Amino acid sequence: MNQKFEDLNQIGDIFAKVGDIAQHYLNAGDDAPVICHDTGAFDPFATLPAHGAGALAALDALKQEILPFLATSSGPRYLGFVTGGATPAAVAGDWIASAIDQNATGPEGSVASAVEQQVLNWICDLGGLPRNRFDGALTTGATASNLLAVVTARQWCGEQVGIDVDADGAMALPSFEVFSATPHASMVKDLSVSGVGRNNIIKVATEPGTEAMHVQDLADKLANSTSKAKMVIASAGTVNATDFDDLVAIADMCAAYGAWMHVDAAFGLFAALDDRRAHLVTGIERADSITSDGHKWLNVPYDCGIFLTRQISVLEKCFRAFAPYLASDARGNNYINRGVENSRRFRALPIWMAVKAYGREGFADIVRRNCDQARNLAHWVADHSELILLRDPLLNVVMFCGRGNDDANRQLLSRINATGKVFLTPTIYDGRFGFRAAFSNWRTRDHDMTIIKNAIQGVLS
Repeated sequence: MNQKFEDLNQIGDIFAKVGDIAQHYLNAGDDAPVICHDTGAFDPFATLPAHGAGALAALDALKQEILPFLATSSGPRYLGFVTGGATPAAVAGDWIASAIDQNATGPEGSVASAVEQQVLNWICDLGGLPRNRFDGALTTGATASNLLAVVTARQWCGEQVGIDVDADGAMALPSFEVFSATPHASMVKDLSVSGVGRNNIIKVATEPGTEAMHVQDLADKLANSTSKAKMVIASAGTVNATDFDDLVAIADMCAAYGAWMHVDAAFGLFAALDDRRAHLVTGIERADSITSDGHKWLNVPYDCGIFLTRQISVLEKCFRAFAPYLASDARGNNYINRGVENSRRFRALPIWMAVKAYGREGFADIVRRNCDQARNLAHWVADHSELILLRDPLLNVVMFCGRGNDDANRQLLSRINATGKVFLTPTIYDGRFGFRAAFSNWRTRDHDMTIIKNAIQGVLS
């Protein structure tokens, strides 16, 4: 019998085994090494199997050949990058999304498009944004969302001076100036991909001692610009210091000088859920476009990015896809016309499940606790005789280092991560090599804070 149909007959056993494996993996997350230091036992050049042994045998191979060599990035002490975990409801939604295998491009014959619209409205609610002003799409992540921002902004800027970049190409636009103080690496990458160029950012100064945009310097640069096509990239939570730009002042300037205002709020958008920090995103509702991520603070599985814009018709003009087989009279959003993908995973379902399961307060709880955990670690570092706090955290990221030179701190970071109890990523801040601890996971609890501190203290002793 064909192995695939045999597997279909055993689908209950397969799903049960998948559930057992996943349950064991997640339950072990509190005690498993946070990262794998040696993946050499896995052979990426192994011979292609001529005949398979079925899904149950493949799951056995997975347990032996792959699972032992993964990072426990879903666990409570993986503090690298800005990596969320995945809540149980979100994982369930992701599994179901795979099982039902919807190509979530449009409304023809499926509710998937309407679910995405509902989820985008809910995201606006979570971020304190007016539903009637913003629409958009779910993407693969902030990199893809920032690319949509650049392309849409350039098209909109061109239309203001009678140029259709979508039809005639970027060369038809005499100039397109991009202003930013602390752009994320993904935005710099997108400037390359879009043809604007990595080196063509007009660098705005930062406020002293911060990564936040210097408002007066932006005003001066906009006033001196001769281009009629301008984009300002503001930050709502920079990746290191989690600084927020003055979005109200920047919005005023963009309105005065006819510039497109984009806010990179990859995780900072959801500061709106913490009453103590909601003021940081004041003014974001005036942005022309906003980037955020679901796989950070919303704690849904990878991949899930968010793009919102007030200029949805411009976005759809830039990314529309033409083909006879795509024609449809069904009512609803055609997400195939809102992003780079013609085929799209049903990314809305894990968010939908998580919102249904936990509600606004469930997400707010994650944000508040993670911010409190960052402040807890920062206080411990600040009081420590052998450590230096590089910046008091505004949000969920702590930057610190030892009292030695950069080489000594690189060695110290390696020793911390080698404990297997915690994982930190490096950074450079104010010219100094340091460590980043980003709290983004719903599973991190008080006892994890004790383990983290003990691991750091253990390599200092």
